[in-house]
Amino acid sequence: MTGMARLRRRLVERLLAEGVLHDPRWIAAFRSVPRHAFLPRFFLPVDGGWRAVERGDPGWRERVYSTDVLVTQLDDDPNRWELARESGPVPGTPTSSSSMPSIMAIMLEELLLGDGQRVLEIGTGTGYNAALLCHRAGSGQVSTVDIDGSLVAVAKARLAESGYAPSCATADGAQGFPAGVLYDRILCTCAVSVIPPAWLAQTVPGGMIVTTLNRPIGAGLVRIVVGEGATGRGQVLARDGRFMPLRAHRRDLPMPPSPCAKDWRRAQLPLAMVLQPQNRFEFFAGLALDGVGTIREDTMAFDPRPGVDGTTSGLVLVHPDGSWARCREAGDVREVAQGGPRALWDIAERAYDEWCELGKPERDRFGLTLDGERQEFWLDSPDGRRWPLRAS
Repeated sequence: MTGMARLRRRLVERLLAEGVLHDPRWIAAFRSVPRHAFLPRFFLPVDGGWRAVERGDPGWRERVYSTDVLVTQLDDDPNRWELARESGPVPGTPTSSSSMPSIMAIMLEELLLGDGQRVLEIGTGTGYNAALLCHRAGSGQVSTVDIDGSLVAVAKARLAESGYAPSCATADGAQGFPAGVLYDRILCTCAVSVIPPAWLAQTVPGGMIVTTLNRPIGAGLVRIVVGEGATGRGQVLARDGRFMPLRAHRRDLPMPPSPCAKDWRRAQLPLAMVLQPQNRFEFFAGLALDGVGTIREDTMAFDPRPGVDGTTSGLVLVHPDGSWARCREAGDVREVAQGGPRALWDIAERAYDEWCELGKPERDRFGLTLDGERQEFWLDSPDGRRWPLRAS
């Protein structure tokens, strides 16, 4: 057994130990598909910037077969890696990555892919996920699309070198695959604000869509069973997953002002309860704070995944309408300052009270209904408490 094969087996052992991988067919795929073939280079975070790493560097192999997300592009610019390699760490916002293998395993299993079924992947990225799909379903059953032509070209070449030949296309993933084929399954490896109608149109009735939602607060995985026409009904899944947004669904947020001393008041909720996915209230908080994102105060840069790493320090809640809220903690004392047309922290506190009154429902008690332009969440049943999927 080669060193790379041993590393792949160790990765599978970790995924099994985490309880995110169960299906023998996906276990075989993770054991067989060479992740290193799709990650000859990537970025690692260092001192507020990004360091360029490539094949042969110390620790490269171990990183490739770790359970970490590995950033492969900054600022939609393929030249940033060369700049970082030549001049040292560079600033930037991640715009493409190879996702955490644990999240990939969760999504692939939640797809409930059957033998002989045709599957479309939205978001080709490095091509590694497409390779896993090809191993499971056969290359002839897999299509993959990405808006970035440079990513598609590189991924297609690496897929071919690894023995896989899915149908690849450069196009806006929100419009599905340009050939107009009907699919049994659609898997989106980037986040969307609403479910694109084209996906419903390109999925056979009874087929399924698995994606993540572009909600900086209260995101996560959903699985939708497609009906006739532009309809569908689905469930928010207990197993969580977070991804970068589809380019067409990215959001711009205004810079918040600095609060005055008199703006601060006592707060009841810790910011972590609102922002960290491991807190049960976070999903419900996102329903109340729809459209609210976070900006990291020290860099004033948009943070697409607040609280995922367990850190909420320096994050400011911001809405496109100019509303904002800052929180700070010193020992047991919590304070908040807020401004703009809406008091975001007041909304969060009222939402917490409502969540408690509803019995503190967790994310898997929520479902979705899609019917033309109407896309909404509901609690326990479509006739229960409802919220629009995207209110802003």
